[in-house]
Amino acid sequence: MNQDKMHLINKIFNNETIRTVWDKENEKYYISVVDIVGVLADSKEPRKYWNWLKNKLLKEENFETSSITRQLKLKANDGKYRLTDVCDIENMFRIIESIPSKNVEPIKKWLAKLGSERIDEVFDPSIAAQRSIDLYRAKGYEEKWITKRIQSIQDRKELTDVWKENGITENKEFAILTNEIYKTWSGMTAKEYKEYKGLRKESLRDNMDNIEVSLTDISEEVTKRLAKKTKPQGLKENIKVAHAGGQVAKNTRVEIENLLGESVVTNQNKLNYQYKDEKEKIENK
Repeated sequence: MNQDKMHLINKIFNNETIRTVWDKENEKYYISVVDIVGVLADSKEPRKYWNWLKNKLLKEENFETSSITRQLKLKANDGKYRLTDVCDIENMFRIIESIPSKNVEPIKKWLAKLGSERIDEVFDPSIAAQRSIDLYRAKGYEEKWITKRIQSIQDRKELTDVWKENGITENKEFAILTNEIYKTWSGMTAKEYKEYKGLRKESLRDNMDNIEVSLTDISEEVTKRLAKKTKPQGLKENIKVAHAGGQVAKNTRVEIENLLGESVVTNQNKLNYQYKDEKEKIENK
């Protein structure tokens, strides 16, 4: 599983937060086992309970829980990220059956409802869009920023569709073209830009301010229209068009900075925590 393509969504069950990850690549939810165990066992130390349960299942039923769980880096209450056991909805039912609790049936209904969200979204895509909007609101983004961000997601999809029409098929080629756009207008590749902002797994665009988002939108919109009009074929020709789109945004950036007297490419981000080092950030417990 590629965690870069996943989004942490805090779900609520009876006022308890259950960390839930949406895997947009495989289109499924992964749920923190420890959080579910904490609700079911009513334990103050759910990690210890989960470790005990894993050993119990192995000894009594020869059931190896690692066969149905994965580990993802999830944010804990103290702001640090730790490797945490997660599993999908189907396998979570197998785990909760092993825990005697008055909350088993309510949890089953909650999981069933969570699973139905994806089915509903297939028939009504606006539900998925609303879920994204609600998530951004929960994170404290302004309505104006959210509107721009949702539109930019659609615009990005249109750009990649044009690239596909022009012979771009591999993920590494999409990355090369994206980096050409970013490097031309900002002076940094997407990876370098993220590092400049102190990001790791987080979305770069979700941590841009309004001007940075606008410049990104301009560069990609010009690239899309130019590529659609001139129909460059293959990576080499599309790189030239991507550079041209980035150059338009760069010219706009220079003009803005001359007026403001300061750089509009900033190292500010939307994080409410700071990474220390990898040893502090991830603890295997």
